[in-house]
Amino acid sequence: MRPAIGALGVLVGLYGAWLLLSRADAGDLLSLAFWLGGGVLAHDVGVAAVTLMVAVLAMRWLPSAARMPAAAGLVVLGTLTVVAIPFLGRFGAREDNPTLLDRNYFGGYLVVVALVVICVVVASVVRSRHSTNTEIEAR
Repeated sequence: MRPAIGALGVLVGLYGAWLLLSRADAGDLLSLAFWLGGGVLAHDVGVAAVTLMVAVLAMRWLPSAARMPAAAGLVVLGTLTVVAIPFLGRFGAREDNPTLLDRNYFGGYLVVVALVVICVVVASVVRSRHSTNTEIEAR
């Protein structure tokens, strides 16, 4: 079954590439290359580097029970922040069309950040209590 799904994926990818190459002019392809390359650079130079630096610093101070939940939360928040940047920066908002970007995206972002932090804290407490109970049972 996996080879069939893989083959289907390859066929769909080739069809997409054929559509792209047959319908786009050179300027569009160059723009696409910059966009894709910019995304890779933004991730590798920006998000991944900052995430690793924060993780190295945070892992020194966090107790062992909190390290895994904090790492997961950091990955979620890093990805969420990159996705939210266009909304938080209100890129694309226009005065002649007030329906574009008409919500409080910053408030929504803060709510999701708070939920992720709460989940990290709860998971850390659960892991800490579980490891304490395991140590007691081992004696």
